[in-house]
Amino acid sequence: MLRIVPYPHPALRYESRPIATINDALRARVREMFDLMYAAKGIGLAANQVGLPLRFFILNLSADPGKPEEEVVFLNPEIVKRHASIEGEEGCLSFPGLYSQVQRARKVRVQAFNLEGQPIDIEAHDLFSRAIQHELDHLDGNLFIDRLTPDLRDKVETKVRTIESGFRKAQAAGEYPSDAEILRELGAIAATGAVPSVGEAS
Repeated sequence: MLRIVPYPHPALRYESRPIATINDALRARVREMFDLMYAAKGIGLAANQVGLPLRFFILNLSADPGKPEEEVVFLNPEIVKRHASIEGEEGCLSFPGLYSQVQRARKVRVQAFNLEGQPIDIEAHDLFSRAIQHELDHLDGNLFIDRLTPDLRDKVETKVRTIESGFRKAQAAGEYPSDAEILRELGAIAATGAVPSVGEAS
């Protein structure tokens, strides 16, 4: 079963590998990710936030499970154009309760594939653009706190340390493997370019 991992779980700094296979395991994990995202009241979730070091993320800007028509899946996404810039508030499901202002491009053009393997080409504005950039950063092992100005980073540092301490305590209690074990698991998944089937390591 998947779960959203908190900072500083090693998957959050792991540069994801391209998806090589679209199969039932991937579709099942995508569905599970949407369920997790809705339960956490989020609008987006990247694969490495659930311990999968693969290049895909999901969005539903409504955050409403009753609006499945607004669900979008991006496999192997790439931003090919950025326009202008704007500052806006961001949060992250791997940093519960932490929000800050982040500078992003106002508009982006992103190319990717959907779950049917069909190419998609989207021009996104405002919140849609911000969400795409936030999730794509995740796939590169970058976090929104990395984009904060020094002053803003100082303001959230206590909260960041609290989240980190919570993860380390959970790890010490056996809720998570050691960092070394997690990195081995991530490497094994990344090498296949495919989501493990249910029952396999994740």
